[in-house]
Amino acid sequence: MAPSNPTEARQHGVKGVYYGGDWLDIENCNDVFTNPPNCSGCRQNTTAKPCPRSKSRNSKGPNTEYDLVIIGAGCIGSAIARELSKYCLSILWLEAADDVSQGATKGNSGIVHAGYDDKPGTNRAKFCWPGNQMFHQLDRELRFGYQTNGSLVLATNEKELKVLEDLKKRGDTNGVKRLEIWDKETLFKNEPFVNANCVGALFSPDAGNVIPYEFAIALAENAVDNGVELRIRRQVSAISHDQDTGLFTVEAQHWEPEPYIKASTGPKLTLSVVAIALTSLIFGAMGLYMSMDESLDEKTREHSAMATYTSLVAGSLLVYRGLFNSNNAGNASPAPFKKLVEQAGHPEGTGGIKVEVNDMLVGGSGSSKIVNGKVIEVEKIKAKYVVNCAGGGSDQIAKLIGDDSFTIKPRLGDYLLLNRNQGHLAKRTLFPCPDPVLGKGVLVQTTLWGNLILGPTARDMYKPEARDMTAKDIQEYILSKCKQLVPSFDPKETIHAFCGARAKNSRGDWIIEPSAKNANFIHVAGIDSPGLAGSPAIAVEVVKLLQKAGLATPPNSTFNPHRAPIITPKMGMRGLKMGPVGKNDTHDNTDEAKMAANVICKCEKVTELEVVRAMRRSLPIDSTQAIRKRTRAGMGHCQGDPENYNCEARVKAIIARENNVPVSHVGGRPWPATSTLTQRWIDDEEKKELQKRMDKN
Repeated sequence: MAPSNPTEARQHGVKGVYYGGDWLDIENCNDVFTNPPNCSGCRQNTTAKPCPRSKSRNSKGPNTEYDLVIIGAGCIGSAIARELSKYCLSILWLEAADDVSQGATKGNSGIVHAGYDDKPGTNRAKFCWPGNQMFHQLDRELRFGYQTNGSLVLATNEKELKVLEDLKKRGDTNGVKRLEIWDKETLFKNEPFVNANCVGALFSPDAGNVIPYEFAIALAENAVDNGVELRIRRQVSAISHDQDTGLFTVEAQHWEPEPYIKASTGPKLTLSVVAIALTSLIFGAMGLYMSMDESLDEKTREHSAMATYTSLVAGSLLVYRGLFNSNNAGNASPAPFKKLVEQAGHPEGTGGIKVEVNDMLVGGSGSSKIVNGKVIEVEKIKAKYVVNCAGGGSDQIAKLIGDDSFTIKPRLGDYLLLNRNQGHLAKRTLFPCPDPVLGKGVLVQTTLWGNLILGPTARDMYKPEARDMTAKDIQEYILSKCKQLVPSFDPKETIHAFCGARAKNSRGDWIIEPSAKNANFIHVAGIDSPGLAGSPAIAVEVVKLLQKAGLATPPNSTFNPHRAPIITPKMGMRGLKMGPVGKNDTHDNTDEAKMAANVICKCEKVTELEVVRAMRRSLPIDSTQAIRKRTRAGMGHCQGDPENYNCEARVKAIIARENNVPVSHVGGRPWPATSTLTQRWIDDEEKKELQKRMDKN
């Protein structure tokens, strides 16, 4: 089914889905995508409750000894966890941030590169193409949404055409199949909106794209469903090794946001507590008076004394419970949904905290510093093997065992995201001829969800001129470079801006090896682009390295490779209802038909049921950011504008209701985080400024 409007790009979840690399019309989705049988996290399991705070449901006791600890839950860690869940192993997976996929996985293009430009003989060349070829089957199993849209490297002169020939030869050396050089006529027939000065292109039909965090979440859910234990908000602070037992001791600082800690601990003096105390005192005083009244018979006085004792003890217990347990989940019925939305208030759109480079290395907007986290305990975990896939923090993890063989050198990549009405301008991922130093360069691409994405920059943080670029400089750079690829996009349609920190490293290639300090400690570090594409193949290699180090890997006979999707494909507004808070919302979260019709996010048509299903999956969720990544609630063109539909407050209310906690326990989307925009909901003046910055060069 083609888009009804020829100027619209296809959108995953609208009139169909991308499945296994190809488009699947909505009428063919039911048994294959929407309601697949025998999946982990299947929709038939509607009675499941959300996970406990900051850990998966299958969490074990504090003295458990594990076969393996995985550090880091980006796309690399998620691929490794899922691959290892195919074996009968006790695995603990630690993530420093407040959700999986909060680091570089959240802030990148989502391109599944083919591998034609990687230097032959490197780990990039070794793993990129094999990983690329695994995505079709992975998506058939995990249903995260994968589109094989292909990529084009554009040439604007004869010199660049020769570069394309060299790239093709390099791709042939790396084993990349089906590469073609397109002439000008073929290029403009397939991509009519590229710059008129283009004279040819290198076409790679096997390149594709995913939403990177949705890919990682799918892997992570399936890994946990198959037995891996996950704990979030655990920042590893020390690692030691006992030569006698052969065990590592991994110390992880468990942190929680300070507002949550304050709301969860300490006495809470409420009106109900005061009422219970006064009632107990009144009855106690009356009983005491009667027990001492000599005008009453002895039996009546004895009964009065006993009643006094019972009243005071019962009252004390009730007061104690009210003081110290009033905020624990499950102790009371949640407030009415409308009241929860009111308590959620409006999201941040101005001011706020800027995410700095060091924060990006440990979870960005979900890191401890950004949400004012405080350590509440230090957990000590014993394991025979450790896999270090901590992304931007992997060199710091290595140093904990005395390994300083590499250093992470962060390279920031900034992006601008445009509205869906710009998505038709690029059918394939469009690259310029690569820069010999900065690599692939700034790209133009239509995402799986139909938006046009522009970027990234390549700002090496050890270079002052890159580190000190202003927001104006960054935007001018992106817009000027992308204009050379597709001149006709409208910068005033920008709806969002973000940045990710790529884990470049001092060795210049991916580090996938046992540590020289301990063969049972495996580094999977410095995995920058095209790490997303290589991640499934890297995971297979890590299993081989662990087996070589001595890890026994008996097959997991109950391993289930299939996962049900979170999203439900839709035909416009058919069967859906919108309205003010309270009109269509459920209160007991059991009426699935009503939840399936109730729209929570107007722009993305996210329903209450999709949010609830995400909550009841195998990963812990307690923030609107986590739901945003799973359902796209708040990611549309209005970006959660409270004057439009106030979807973030609605999502916050659902999370509070599902977890049976106060709204104050639910995290929101911080602002500005890594954005180069001056405000979350940009006005006409800022739109005009973006146009000026595009026109400048």
